[in-house]
Amino acid sequence: MSGAASRTMHEDGKPPRQQIFIVDDDDAQRDSLVWLLESHGYAVRPFSSAKDFLAFWDGDSAGCLLLDVRMPGMSGLELFEELTRRHSTLPVILITGHGDVAMAVATLKKGAEDFIEKPFSAEEMLKVVRNCLERESEEREYRRTRADTAHRLAQLTAREHEVLELIIAGKLNKQIADVLNISIKTVEVHRARVMEKMGVSTMASLIRRVVSADL
Repeated sequence: MSGAASRTMHEDGKPPRQQIFIVDDDDAQRDSLVWLLESHGYAVRPFSSAKDFLAFWDGDSAGCLLLDVRMPGMSGLELFEELTRRHSTLPVILITGHGDVAMAVATLKKGAEDFIEKPFSAEEMLKVVRNCLERESEEREYRRTRADTAHRLAQLTAREHEVLELIIAGKLNKQIADVLNISIKTVEVHRARVMEKMGVSTMASLIRRVVSADL
C-alpha cells in the first residue's frame, strides 16, 4: 500500500479503505485469520513479526491491528508500547492466551481497544473486529472534522473570534453590539463572515460544529 492510499483522506475526498493488519508469528493462526476476514469482505495485511509490521507502518493507516501478545523477538505488548510512543491512532485488538487476561486488561487501560482470548470462534472474532472498525471510523471522522474546524478558526480575524465567542455564549446581535461597542450592522457583517469562513449556513450548524470539535 502506498503512503498516499493510507492518508486520512484520498485526493478524491473519500476516506481511505480500512484494513485489518495482523501481526502473529503462528503461520496457521495468521492464515486462518486472513481467510476468515477476507471471506467477509475485509482488506487484510498480515505480518509474521512486529519488526516487519513496523517496517511497513506509515503512521496514518485506517483500520485496526490484530496483535498476538506472545511472539519471539519483539512481543505484542512491546509493539503496542512502541506504537504508543509513536502516537499511533491505529486501534489495537490483542489476541491473548488464558494466562494473559490480567495483562490484557492492564493494556486496555493504557489505550488498547479490545482483546480476544484464545480459543475464539469465528463469530467472536468478527464481532470484535466489526465493533472496532466502527469505532475507528467514527474517531477518524471526528479527528478530520476537528482539524478542519481548527483550520477554519485560524482564518478568523480577532474581531470575528470575539463575535463567535459571544454567539456561542448565546448572545443576540444587539447584546454583541453592546459588549463590543459596535453597531448591530457591523455585528451582522462579522457574523456573516464567520459563517462563511466556518463553512456553515445556520447558527445551529455553527454552534454545533465549534462545540462538538471541543476547541
